[in-house]
Amino acid sequence: MNMEAVFGHFPVLESKDLVLSKIEEMHVQDVFSIYDNVKVFEYCGIIPKHNLKTVHKMIGHFDRDYKKKSRIKWGMFPKSQENALVGIIEAMDFNQKANMVTIGYYLAEAYWGKGFATESVRMLAAFLFKNVNVNRIQAEVIPENEASKNVLLKNNFTKEGLLRQATYWSGKGVVDVEIYGLLKNDYI
Repeated sequence: MNMEAVFGHFPVLESKDLVLSKIEEMHVQDVFSIYDNVKVFEYCGIIPKHNLKTVHKMIGHFDRDYKKKSRIKWGMFPKSQENALVGIIEAMDFNQKANMVTIGYYLAEAYWGKGFATESVRMLAAFLFKNVNVNRIQAEVIPENEASKNVLLKNNFTKEGLLRQATYWSGKGVVDVEIYGLLKNDYI
């Protein structure tokens, strides 16, 4: 696994319609609009944040986690909307022994169903397989989250099973999670 590709300098990923890049302080209002919406985190282990100052501090935590080489969060920026952050996608739990990484994503409600999550997962998978040389990408999804499962299936992830009462998610307690995985051999 080439950790330097992720943590050497912040990687900017780009497609025809979308840019995945660093979330900066100037994006605080867009980040707040995501975290302030209870619906966005209905199926996530993230507790909504209703205080702008808290969200402002969180952006600093994104940078701190990046510097610790534990997690990277990209903002999703459609090229058609100058500097508007519509969602966040992240890679975390870099397991170098197993050569795998876990991903997660969430979007502002106004941008649901427009293909941004599907495109972001496609871009991130390409980067992780080609540049970081991971062998496995996985995602944990609460069974009720049909939209997220569809994003993964559109990107050729395989539903590998259900882990019953296997994970503690903030605000949800102990939950069942479905595991979706994509192997480099399946991607190529």
